[in-house]
Amino acid sequence: MHRSVLPYLWPITTGLLLAAVLLLAFPEQLPNPFRQTPPAAVETPPALAPTTSNEQSTNRPAPDIRQAEPLARNQGPASYSDAVNQAAPAVVNIYSSRIVERDQHPLMSDPFFRQFFSGDDATTHQRMLSSLGSGVIVSKDGYVLTNHHVINGADQIQVALRDGRETLAEVIGTDPESDLAVLRIDLENLPVIELADSEQVAVGDVALAIGNPFGVGQTVTMGIISATGRSHLGLNAYEDFIQTDAAINPGNSGGALVNPDGALVGINTAIFSRSGGSQGIGFAIPANLAHSILNELVTRGRVIRGWLGIEAQALSRELAASFGLRTPQGVIVAGVVSGGPAAQAGLQPGDVLLSIDGQVILDARATMSDIASIPPGTSLPLTIVRGGERMEMTLEVGERPVPTNATSADRQSGS
Repeated sequence: MHRSVLPYLWPITTGLLLAAVLLLAFPEQLPNPFRQTPPAAVETPPALAPTTSNEQSTNRPAPDIRQAEPLARNQGPASYSDAVNQAAPAVVNIYSSRIVERDQHPLMSDPFFRQFFSGDDATTHQRMLSSLGSGVIVSKDGYVLTNHHVINGADQIQVALRDGRETLAEVIGTDPESDLAVLRIDLENLPVIELADSEQVAVGDVALAIGNPFGVGQTVTMGIISATGRSHLGLNAYEDFIQTDAAINPGNSGGALVNPDGALVGINTAIFSRSGGSQGIGFAIPANLAHSILNELVTRGRVIRGWLGIEAQALSRELAASFGLRTPQGVIVAGVVSGGPAAQAGLQPGDVLLSIDGQVILDARATMSDIASIPPGTSLPLTIVRGGERMEMTLEVGERPVPTNATSADRQSGS
C-alpha cells in the first residue's frame, strides 16, 4: 500500500510548493470577493422646463433678486466682519403669535364633569401662544424668505429689522413640503441680501449662520459646509439640504447661511440633536431651491409639482427575488390614489415600477423629486413588472395636490 502511494506524493508536494511560490510572487492575481469596485455612473433624468399653460396667475411679477458674484476660494481672511456687515442687516427676527381657546378649568374637558355645569358656567377663555424665528429679506419689494414651520398657524406675524424698525408682515404663500414661506413687509429703504449659486457650494467652504437663537438677539456663528445634497432625513417631502457645523439653535430657523462674501447660500431649517441644542449638525435649504420656490409663491400663489398618485415602497433584494428580478432596482406600487394619474393609466397595487421615461429607478426619493419637476399634463412612459411580465404604459402627469396636514416628524429645529 505504501509503495503504491509513494510515487504520487512527490508530484503533489512539488505542485503545492510551486503554487505557493506563485501566489507569493503575484498576490494581485488572486480573486478577492471583498475587493470593492467603483460603481457605474448613473444617469438622472433631465428636469423638464416648467410650463405656464392652463395655470392661474396672481399677476405679480417675480421678485428682483440680486445675484452674488462667484466665491473666490483663495486665502481666507482673518475676520469675517465685512461678510457680516453685508448680510446681517437683511436678516430679520420674526415673532409669530396665535390665539387659542381652552376650557376655564381642566375638568371641563371631561364630559362626566361637564354635565354638572350649565351652559353659562362652561365658559372658555383665550390665551396667546408666541414663537420666534428668523427670516431673510431678498427683494427691495419687501419679500422675506423664512420657514413654513416658523409662521404656520400664526394669526399675527411681526418682523423686526436689525436697524430697530418693526412692522407686521403679510403671508404671500407657503410650501409645507419644502418648509419654505414667503412674507412681505411694507417699509422703505430695505436692506437686501445677495443670493449665491448654491450649486457651486463645496464641502469645506466657510459658512456663517445668522439668526435669532433663543430670542437673545441677532447672532452670528461660524463653521464649514459639512456636506451637500443631504436627503432621506424625514424632515420634508423634498429634501436636498446643505449640512453645516455652524451652530444653529432654536430661533435660527428661517435665518441665513452665508458664504465669506456675505451672499446667501441657504435658509437654515433644522438641526440633528439629542439634547435640543446645537451638536454641529445643521441643515439649510439651498439658495437655488429657495429662489425657485420664492418665484412660484409670488407669481402663482402656490408651488406646482408633477404627481403620479402612487404610494411607493422600496424594493429589497428579497422582494426583488420574489418578483423574479435579479437586482433590486425600482419600487413597488403599494397603493394607488383613486382618480389619480396612475389609477387612470391602469397602474395597480403590486406592480413593480422599473423605469420612468427610460431612466431606471435607483432611489425612490430622488425619483419623486424628478417627477415633481415635470410639468403637469406631460405624457410619461413607464416600464413595470406585473405578474412576472414586463409591460410598457404611458400616463399623463397630474398636479400634486396641496397636503392638508404637512408636518415634519421628529424635527429638531429653530421654533
